Amino acid sequence: MLPFVSKPGQYLGNEINIVRKDLKDVDVRIALAFPDVYEVGMSYMGFPILYNILNQQQGVYAERAFSPSVDMEALMREKNIPLFSLETFSPLSDFDVIGFTFQYELHFTTILNLLDLSGVEIEAADRSGFPLVIGGGPSAYNPEPVADFFDAILLGDGEEAVVEMAHSIRRAKQRGLSRKETLLELAKIKGVYVPGFYRPEYDDEGRFAGLTPIESGAPKRIHARTLSEIKPGYYPEKPLVPMIQTTHDRISLEIARGCSRGCRFCNAGMLYRPVRQRSPRELVEQAINNVRATGYDEISLVSLSTSDYTRLGELMLLLRNAFVDEKVNVSFPSLRPESFTPQVAAFAKGVRKSGLTLAPEAGSQRLRKVINKATTTDELLRAVDLAFSEGWNLVKLYFMIGHPTEKRGH
Repeated sequence: MLPFVSKPGQYLGNEINIVRKDLKDVDVRIALAFPDVYEVGMSYMGFPILYNILNQQQGVYAERAFSPSVDMEALMREKNIPLFSLETFSPLSDFDVIGFTFQYELHFTTILNLLDLSGVEIEAADRSGFPLVIGGGPSAYNPEPVADFFDAILLGDGEEAVVEMAHSIRRAKQRGLSRKETLLELAKIKGVYVPGFYRPEYDDEGRFAGLTPIESGAPKRIHARTLSEIKPGYYPEKPLVPMIQTTHDRISLEIARGCSRGCRFCNAGMLYRPVRQRSPRELVEQAINNVRATGYDEISLVSLSTSDYTRLGELMLLLRNAFVDEKVNVSFPSLRPESFTPQVAAFAKGVRKSGLTLAPEAGSQRLRKVINKATTTDELLRAVDLAFSEGWNLVKLYFMIGHPTEKRGH
């Protein structure tokens, strides 16, 4: 089929640094399924973290699957080829777990389509045995719209929880537990919500009001998982190198997780609290290993608010010293104009200049106050002036439209 579809490289599954395991040595197989095309899914930073952590576990094999493009899906349906993993080209129905991430609500319908393409019953109540369909990600904090389609949903940070879930499933298989008994074991893990063990309650106007456990052993309240520390071992030393150009075709270096600013439009700022920062030396060590293992010549410093990283100056100095002879570009995501300082600009001058992105979010001071965005017009103009004086010729500004109280000319 591959000569007849666009970007066939996204279906080959032969990337540099791919993990290969002998299936005879594997007790639990997990398909990490991203409900979007390869070039988007391979740019998602959470995927390599889970892929790395799970494949460090003895007897556990995590493989990847992505949504095929429209042309490929049409051929797969025409020839009755189910959705398959990239590591072993196995149908997803052969796995013990299909793990979907839902980054935002528009993923919901794609997930249902991928279940259908996999030959797996769409509604959890209609399934028997394996695979278990498990969800997670930012939109898992409001899971009720898709609760009927998932056997279990993980709320919060997944780095520790996925290991506990994998070993729980492994023990359940060894003991010969039923599907329901396996889900009862999963429900004991903090952060795991098993929708089938609860009855949703609604008020007189039909609005969701809460959950009532209907199965003995199901907790009354599900508490999200929150890591107290982001450990260096979570991140792969040898990241996968995509077969085609991806949306973010570079090394992503997560320097911190969480944000305490409290911008009123920001869902992530609330979900990922508290702020947890990584040490500059462990970040540089990861960057060096990643560059050596991949050949990338760009590193992106990633967090919800990179310029709020308290040791940014130290990190920039260490990165400059590490890559001064290799011409590795260090880029920033969108910055707060008030945090674009001469020090940050001077650091960026030492490598190739990419575009600079600033995020005022609203076009007037009044609206910025409404959304709790502290940037002032003077700070924005100062940042742009500094950028041009330091040699940039491209500045991109992020704005959101539709803020509460927003009116034309205001």
